[in-house]
Amino acid sequence: MATNIGMMDSAYFVGRSEILAWINSTLHLNLSKVEEACSGAVHCQLMDAAHPGMVPMHKVNFDAKSEYEMIQNYKVLQDVFNKLKITKHIEVSKLVKGRPLDNLEFMQWMKRYCDSANGGVLQCYNALERREASKGGKDASKKSTTSHSSAKGSTAAASRAQVSQNARRNEASVNSGNQVANVSKPPSNGVSAYDEQITTLKLSIDSLEKERDFYFSKLRDIEILCQSPQIESLPAVGAIRKILYAVDDDASVVAEAQAMLSVHQKETIDLLSPIAEASDEKLSLESQKRKSVINFDVDAVGMTTLSPRRRVSDASDVHCSGSPLMTY
Repeated sequence: MATNIGMMDSAYFVGRSEILAWINSTLHLNLSKVEEACSGAVHCQLMDAAHPGMVPMHKVNFDAKSEYEMIQNYKVLQDVFNKLKITKHIEVSKLVKGRPLDNLEFMQWMKRYCDSANGGVLQCYNALERREASKGGKDASKKSTTSHSSAKGSTAAASRAQVSQNARRNEASVNSGNQVANVSKPPSNGVSAYDEQITTLKLSIDSLEKERDFYFSKLRDIEILCQSPQIESLPAVGAIRKILYAVDDDASVVAEAQAMLSVHQKETIDLLSPIAEASDEKLSLESQKRKSVINFDVDAVGMTTLSPRRRVSDASDVHCSGSPLMTY
């Protein structure tokens, strides 16, 4: 079974629309976003569908709103993982925040696991009945049933309105007797042109989804790298996180990240400048000491290397000076 799946596995290239369609069809729900399953209740019921009777559905809370209630659902899910000896790590602190990327990644793993369990075949699983034992399960079932019925009702109402409108048109044409309603059939070449356009659009959508998933995997790799303990405290990593976790498409985020780097650079320069000044003063003092030592040595050498004539002249200077120590 797919308990450990690499980041470049095909499971992580499944689009959001396919994930939502799989959840809604399996559990008879009406989710419009993947992050709506962040409470963990949907994950628990998906595991119950893959392994019937393994999940205690009476402990699952479909009405969980606070993080504490959501954590209880993930505890139930972790207990099921332990019973089945599944080594997948559940990042509860990230999932309960409702971040789209984290929830999409974990749901992609869930789909891969459920597809591999029992050959991906769900044998007579009644999602509505199993969900009734959970807290808030009946309300979730009612919402999904109401949404499906409203969608069917709107479709039926639209079809009835279209039929009545066509009937009035036909009746008016018969009463006037001027013209008979002719239903024109589209030419075969027009249908083939529409088919070609639909095929082209499907191909473009598939290529765009693959490109999106490719860049998403790159962003996920960068996020994992920024969480490394060796570099997570660096200013550059902080600037990258600011851009990576920006909620809105705001151009000021890049400017703020650049400002963070410039501030850190300025602080580094200010911290190093006193050290540079102290080193300059130390160098000047050492140079002065060297000069004084050199001058003293030069004077000593000069005194020792005087010529005899110079010494005699110095002695005569002493006699002429009238020193009291001299006798005549």
